[in-house]
Amino acid sequence: MSLPQTLAAARPIDRGFAATVPADWMQGRTTYGGFSAALALAAAQRLVEGLPPLRSATVNFVGPLAGEVEVRARLLRQGRNATWIDAEVTGEAGVGLTATFVFMGAVEASTLHLHDVPMPADVVPLADAVPLPDRAGPSFAPNLERRFALPQSIEKVPEICWWERIKDAESLDPMVALVLLADALPPGVMPLTGPAPISSMTWLINLLTPLPETDGGWFLLQAKGNYAEKGCSSQDMAIWNTRGEAVAVGMQSIAIFG
Repeated sequence: MSLPQTLAAARPIDRGFAATVPADWMQGRTTYGGFSAALALAAAQRLVEGLPPLRSATVNFVGPLAGEVEVRARLLRQGRNATWIDAEVTGEAGVGLTATFVFMGAVEASTLHLHDVPMPADVVPLADAVPLPDRAGPSFAPNLERRFALPQSIEKVPEICWWERIKDAESLDPMVALVLLADALPPGVMPLTGPAPISSMTWLINLLTPLPETDGGWFLLQAKGNYAEKGCSSQDMAIWNTRGEAVAVGMQSIAIFG
């Protein structure tokens, strides 16, 4: 069951909706983080009409989410240029996710132009990239198409870079679709550890475009680990479209039990 189908079947409640997380969007004993964050964003967008584009999101993965969940949003502040909305996803076990979204319109008087997020120099072009096995990875993986985006190397480095797209994103708001996809990589340090239980703790994503566009739904996702000690890992993240334009950057804190 896709996210568009989940949202279409959702039941309205005060300040949000109730929905059932499909089993094929699980990651271990909890919902895949991109799916639960996308639910929160959808609730935030429904709360206020005429919102400017999403420019930043801060997400906390508090606890496990499965089955029936309730998604509620709350307006924090609506200024002349920016609007802050927080959202919460709760399940049978209590709060599973909290998020704060910042929506901001263009500041036409600004003359500053800086675009310094280059795509990796050795990235494999999408047409030449080798697909990952369909059943490789967590339970939610079959909802995505994935291709290796870096040349094969015997050297182990804390970086993962894949081309990815959602198989069914029909009718989804482009920002909701991007948030759904943006957390799909394994931790950047995973090449150093091999398969290991993980738990995402916090996630910050900044949007570099008011409207994410690409060809055929494909984006290049990168996760680069920069710290790991006693189970705590930190990583930088970036996303580019098929034209090599950066559409988002972020960072994430992940607990790694291995």
